[in-house]
Amino acid sequence: MLSRESAAVIRATLPAVEGELDEITARFYGTMFAERPELLDGLFNRGNQASGEQRKALAGSIAAFAQALLADPGTRPDALLSRIAHKHAALGVTEDQYTIVHTYLFRAIGEVLGEAVTAEVASAWDEVYWLMAGALIAQEARLYQEARVDPRHPWRQWAVVERREETPDVASFLLRPADDGPLPPARAGQYVSARVLMPDGIHQTRQYSLSNAPGDRLRRITVKRVASVAEAPEGEVSNQLHRTVRPGGELTLSAPFGNVVLDDAGTPLVLVSAGIGFTPMVGMLEHLAATGSARPVRVLHADRAPADHALCDDTRRLVARLPDARAEFWYEQDAAEEPGARTGLMDLDGLDLPADADVYLCGSLPFMRAVRAQLLRTGIPARRIRYEVFGPDLWLAHAEE
Repeated sequence: MLSRESAAVIRATLPAVEGELDEITARFYGTMFAERPELLDGLFNRGNQASGEQRKALAGSIAAFAQALLADPGTRPDALLSRIAHKHAALGVTEDQYTIVHTYLFRAIGEVLGEAVTAEVASAWDEVYWLMAGALIAQEARLYQEARVDPRHPWRQWAVVERREETPDVASFLLRPADDGPLPPARAGQYVSARVLMPDGIHQTRQYSLSNAPGDRLRRITVKRVASVAEAPEGEVSNQLHRTVRPGGELTLSAPFGNVVLDDAGTPLVLVSAGIGFTPMVGMLEHLAATGSARPVRVLHADRAPADHALCDDTRRLVARLPDARAEFWYEQDAAEEPGARTGLMDLDGLDLPADADVYLCGSLPFMRAVRAQLLRTGIPARRIRYEVFGPDLWLAHAEE
């Protein structure tokens, strides 16, 4: 609960702080990694640091949290933080690391804002930080307990049973615990973190959806090799996995986490995706088929071309197994190669989508924002639309909508 005195200070200073958040977070990360380089080994994504996406996501989450507290000072916006808590749990973030972040973040605030940071201002923002950290620590502790994970030892070795080439740039890996122990509990739509040793000796971690039903004997992740585009470097983890992972090898994975999960309601279901964003959706379809669900299901997917559409055969097979399911595909190129497919970007005009549907979105941020706007125009309420973002959640940089 934000105190009345601090709320007044935050309300007065939030515009100034928001205006400098990008510089504050840039200085925060720069100083922290210079003095604590070990944090780059497995905990922070070097690619997102280089692109500035992590900085923007941190700034957005701080601003969104402060705004939520001002809107309702008597409550903590736990729903806003749930996504972050799941990401942290998948990385093995521990409570003591919040103290490290506090030290460097508030040093950066003081350096950027200078004399504007009076004792009163520092105290108010300190209160905001620890309310946010406390909410995350509490949620993460519960997640670790439910997953039966010790955050000091969050990783487990998995044996690679099979590798499947889905498209020229997408491969699936079928995995089982290397110790032959039981599979950790999972829900359809969740992801795991893969911790990968890079050629320079640094570990990097990325999240990948479980692309099969969580009750299966094996777990599957499906990885797209991210190519270099313009000035953006190639995805170092995805390319390392494509180069090195073969049957008989091992991967280091976290337990499954993620708050965008399929519920057990009987309402109509709409699964909307683009590109590799289909991976959590096929896991949901597998679960629906495995449990004999009778829910009405619409699968809407957009891709560059049929040849790039990973897991397309799985989609057809699963849709055919469900009693009330249909799939619609959009392709920017070569749509005629897929019977019934539409040409161009996803356009929901003319589709009869039920207003009481539960909608799940996964794809690039521009895609999800464009499709969400279309869904709202069809009459589907915002509260029924859920989305999954891999990497920093830049949606929060513009506030949760």
